[in-house]
Amino acid sequence: MRKIFFVILSLILLFNISLSMDFQTANNLFYEARRDRDVNKIISLISELEKDSNLQKGTYLLTVLADAYLEYGYWGVTGKDKEKIYEKARSYAEKAIKLDDKNGRAWYIAGAAIGRLAQYKGIIQSLFMLGDFDRYISKAIEILEDPLYKTFALLAMGMRYRDVPFPLYNYGKAEYYMKEALKYTPVYPNVYLELGYLYLKMNKKDLAKEMFQKVIDSSPHPWLLKTHEESVSLAKQELSKLK
Repeated sequence: MRKIFFVILSLILLFNISLSMDFQTANNLFYEARRDRDVNKIISLISELEKDSNLQKGTYLLTVLADAYLEYGYWGVTGKDKEKIYEKARSYAEKAIKLDDKNGRAWYIAGAAIGRLAQYKGIIQSLFMLGDFDRYISKAIEILEDPLYKTFALLAMGMRYRDVPFPLYNYGKAEYYMKEALKYTPVYPNVYLELGYLYLKMNKKDLAKEMFQKVIDSSPHPWLLKTHEESVSLAKQELSKLK
């Protein structure tokens, strides 16, 4: 009887192990879903990770899940559902940080989720959230080694200094962070798009035109194809207004 028990227990353990997705597989699936903005693929990934037996044991699967929620919130859902999805992104990212506070990607995701959540809050509450955003994104910039995510974090900080209300904005700092972002991932035309918006705010229309044209003329990042399509469309719209 005892032997049968141990055989059954071994089979259960093997079954649970087989249910666990390794980080590289999960990350590749996430990159593919983000590249194509494939809603079904990212929903499937989220579902698989949330029932993964090893999810809470390591920082990396939690990070992929947080990232999946961040992207899903941006282009996979609409209306009030976005706020709930961004809350999940923040929650999972913060869990990842608790397991490994050197996880720069998780610091970025938490900060980005806070930045997007602030859009759904009142002015006073969103200003309080600014401190959390700064803390997470600053830490991400400090410790990130992945050049693409370093670019994301620097761009996020640049947009923060561009888009906050008077007297908190600082266009000089916004330009600095955006130009720093280009150093780490030159093939990411979305940075030029955001620089174009910045120069419009600074009333530097010639520079804005130059940035928008760069978006159109640039090649896409291979893992951000749909993002590039969106950026090109927006850049063309802005150029048509400036003629």
